[in-house]
Amino acid sequence: MNRDEIRACLTGPIPSIRTPFHEDGSVDTDSLRHQIDFVIAAGSKTILLTAGDSHYMCLSDEEIAEVTRVTCQHTAGRAMVVAADRWCSTSRAIEFARFARNIGADVVMTQPPNWGPSCTPRTLTDHYRAVSEHLPVMIVTNVFASQGAEFGLETVRHTLDQCPDVVAIKDDLCGDFARRLCLLAHERCAVFAGGQKVNHMNMWPYGCDGYLSTFMSFRPDIARQYWSAIEARDLEAARAIIRDYDMPFFDFISKFTGGWNAGLHGALEVFGIAKRWRRKPYYSLDDAEMEKLREFLRGKKILS
Repeated sequence: MNRDEIRACLTGPIPSIRTPFHEDGSVDTDSLRHQIDFVIAAGSKTILLTAGDSHYMCLSDEEIAEVTRVTCQHTAGRAMVVAADRWCSTSRAIEFARFARNIGADVVMTQPPNWGPSCTPRTLTDHYRAVSEHLPVMIVTNVFASQGAEFGLETVRHTLDQCPDVVAIKDDLCGDFARRLCLLAHERCAVFAGGQKVNHMNMWPYGCDGYLSTFMSFRPDIARQYWSAIEARDLEAARAIIRDYDMPFFDFISKFTGGWNAGLHGALEVFGIAKRWRRKPYYSLDDAEMEKLREFLRGKKILS
């Protein structure tokens, strides 16, 4: 895919694929396929795997490879596939990029390790360049969190100057950093917001293509309403969707035992997309919490 095609696929609401599990903790590949079918039918142009939402901290390397293989095989060219690695050294990231390319991924979101913190703008640029020689690269900005905004912006500047096959950036740092990132990078590669619609609205005036959408995974019409408002530059309508849906939903699920991600997996079960379970030691919602979630979703008219 060329840069324009990749940018087009990252424009608008983008669903993040959450690895589903059976109650015994094994990966539920049938629900993974169902999730992919659902978001493609909802109009998604991209199937996005991430180290976070896809639960890579709880998966072995072999399981990550299998989730990636099933995703590429089942998507079967119906959408762009973004594979993701997990805190790999440069040599292992190259190996994974080769694997992902060979099974049909279009882009790899590479997340290098930065414990310590131990990386420099130069070493990160070298990492992105080396991986991008095998598959176009998406940067995720949370790697910069421990070293601050100036470090991150300097790294992005060096990388875009030297790595023509770095084609996209997913932002996780938000705020002023995100606005400066858009001004620096948007004319040169696709940029999109991680998280909620409010983060996209923060970035959009400065040059931002799309955003990571939770609602695409179970109520895609809400995501499309927001995007239609953005395209029409009807900011009052876009703010209303954030006020009426996004903020209440995330405020509610963040209070669950196990946090917001437990609530998101619960929502997937409520809507019949996948089961609520997460691999232990992560906490999964119990039956009483699931009923509270249903009551909340009905009250907000998210669930009929």
